[in-house]
Amino acid sequence: PAPVPAAELAQARGAVQDPAVLDKVGHFFARKGVPPTRQLTIGAAEEARAAGEAAPRLVGDTVPVYVLDPGFVAGTPGAPVATSEFTASKVVAADGQSASVWTVRQGGGWKVVNIASGGDESDYAAKAAGSGGGTAFREPQVNAWYVLRDGRVLPLDDEARRSVGAGGVTLAAYQQLVHQRYGDKLPGSAYDRAGKGGGYEADAAPELAAAPRSGTAPQPGEGPQLAVAPR
Repeated sequence: PAPVPAAELAQARGAVQDPAVLDKVGHFFARKGVPPTRQLTIGAAEEARAAGEAAPRLVGDTVPVYVLDPGFVAGTPGAPVATSEFTASKVVAADGQSASVWTVRQGGGWKVVNIASGGDESDYAAKAAGSGGGTAFREPQVNAWYVLRDGRVLPLDDEARRSVGAGGVTLAAYQQLVHQRYGDKLPGSAYDRAGKGGGYEADAAPELAAAPRSGTAPQPGEGPQLAVAPR
């Protein structure tokens, strides 16, 4: 997959650091309308404020999120195994809750389009980097995370191990596998035309949303992608 330039990642991170966005993330973390800092004991809340952690804070790097590419599934020559669809920044609340803030490039800049609980996107990118490098990517239809390294597709989570085995498979074998799974479910297929592919409407304007995790990623201006099932 083509790398995302560091300058672009810095701009995406800057969008997440906007005070209005962090305020929205704070509301996402709230339980029954109560912000996380108010849920702590008085002493713990004071310690959090003293440490500068009363507001949600970014942790780790902003990372590009790669998702299985329809062209690769179809067997298109030269198609990458996955393409970068959005970036993710991990944000942590004062009480330890974490969320992933998604941004997409839109209108010459980066816009926040979703908040998802947990930090899978950043965590699996870090796991791939710490286990020998390579590109982490997701097959959303089965919620499997892999790393592409030295021509092999290796598992990063249990779903991926069930998919390709603990030792992984060659890139060619993985292409055959996903073609069998989704070759008849690509954009423009009868499956897609029947409305079974899920995903986002092509003409829907993404807005900042505090939505639960799902198997889809924002696709501004693009048609339906592979069939997607919720996590």
